[in-house]
Amino acid sequence: MTRAVGVLVAYGLQVALGSAFALAGPANVNDVSNTSNDQSSNRDASADNNGSDLTRPQDSFDVRFRAQTSSGPTNRSDQDSLILRSTTKINLDADWTVSALAQVPIIDKTTTMVDSSGSDREFGIGDAAFQAVIARKLSERWAVGFGVRFVAPTAQDNLGGGQWQAMPGFGVRYSLPELGPNSYFVPAMRYAMSFAGDPSKRNISEPQIAPTFNVGLPDHWFVTFYPSNDIRINLGDPVSGQTGRLFLPFDVAVGRKLSDRLLMSLEVGVPIIRDYPVYTFKSELRFVVQY
Repeated sequence: MTRAVGVLVAYGLQVALGSAFALAGPANVNDVSNTSNDQSSNRDASADNNGSDLTRPQDSFDVRFRAQTSSGPTNRSDQDSLILRSTTKINLDADWTVSALAQVPIIDKTTTMVDSSGSDREFGIGDAAFQAVIARKLSERWAVGFGVRFVAPTAQDNLGGGQWQAMPGFGVRYSLPELGPNSYFVPAMRYAMSFAGDPSKRNISEPQIAPTFNVGLPDHWFVTFYPSNDIRINLGDPVSGQTGRLFLPFDVAVGRKLSDRLLMSLEVGVPIIRDYPVYTFKSELRFVVQY
């Protein structure tokens, strides 16, 4: 209980700080710089989908509903998650941006044994994640971002990895306006490494890859291929049912910007290569409020 309260307090502080930055805006120190920042912010705010672009963070609050199934030789797992995420950005100048992210999942997990009709159900807070990214716009088409994500072992029982994780990562954006509004390609990768925590838990060493390709469609619709870092290469301890190192899914999201501040999308992932079993099916419904 103490751990859960601490996670929620930290998350609440991040949301409050993000709101304060958004309301306060940049200080009036340099009028020319402020004008450039405002124009850059307005361009970002008018984009139909920035949620999958590492190099263009948004001031936003996400509510995500994820359903994920996985199976192994001895059991099947069904996991439903409510994920709360807050992202804050600060424009340093017309080209440089820093951002911070905090995320807390609430998980309902049911595990069913193959050789038994019984099942085990767990409910509680999962592992919280915190991320910092710095991004730079290189030109009208090119941008780059890099940073690090930390995952804290805040989960109750078996709802998380049981160890701290550090995930340094980077991404490069190439805009494709000829394909449609806010179309772009952002190959991104982060490397998950576990440390500290419960020594009995599995050690994680895992590149997580997302060759994100977003195509803007008419009437504020969009389709995004690989919006999540779901391509995995397991270089750490093997998991039950593993026959190789690669997990390669087909991962796609379709969505629409419903208003200037509200965006909705539905993501679906199914395995193509499942030598390293991560999931057998994943769906995620996202509501994003930009402020």
